[in-house]
Amino acid sequence: MNDESPPASHPTRRRAVFGRRKAKPLKMSQADLYDSLLPRLKLHLSEQAPEDLAGLFAGNPGTFRLEIGFGGGEHLAREAERFPEIGFIGAEPFVNGVAKLLVAIEEAGLVNIRIHDSDAETLLDWLPASSLARVDLLYPDPWPKKRHWKRRFVNPANLDRIARVLKPGGEFRFASDIAHYVNWTLRHCAVHGAFEWTAMRAADWHEPWEGWQRTRYEDKAYREGRRPAYLIFRRV
Repeated sequence: MNDESPPASHPTRRRAVFGRRKAKPLKMSQADLYDSLLPRLKLHLSEQAPEDLAGLFAGNPGTFRLEIGFGGGEHLAREAERFPEIGFIGAEPFVNGVAKLLVAIEEAGLVNIRIHDSDAETLLDWLPASSLARVDLLYPDPWPKKRHWKRRFVNPANLDRIARVLKPGGEFRFASDIAHYVNWTLRHCAVHGAFEWTAMRAADWHEPWEGWQRTRYEDKAYREGRRPAYLIFRRV
């Protein structure tokens, strides 16, 4: 985890919010793409971010979205295929997850995804202000033990970061099957001031979003008797 000091507006240092970086050796095809394709798609945060993110993509997209912790990339790849006119950025430090996404990109011929293979905080600090239409945080590590709650990605400093990069009216979407983390996120967004929960009725937050396809994490949640929640917060 990068241990650089955060900006002056964030007096606390960054904390580890991700787990393992690599679980098992890559398949040969994955390793080949890691060496050949990732360098072409990887964002270089040592360089200044472009004022217009369209310069990062082929096809000159006019709208941009970020998925934080994309896991195996199933959701990110599906969304990029559904919306070729949108530029997608994915952040994931887990090597095996990045490799799976690279395979999906290669197989589908996707040209509208860029990758940051490290922690999302540095990416959020690098991106231009008001540059994104949507940020997704789907099934993040819940860090269930109380002494680890400070490692959860949803915290005041990271909500500041998300608020900075979202356009007015942009969306922060959060999905989880862990009730405590769902309530945690609702509380943190409620007191933050930059986010408005969009639910209009009680059932809204338990109904998947339009176009949603279940993930492997969601399948596991249902098998184990947990009910997922889907939250949308609007940047005010």
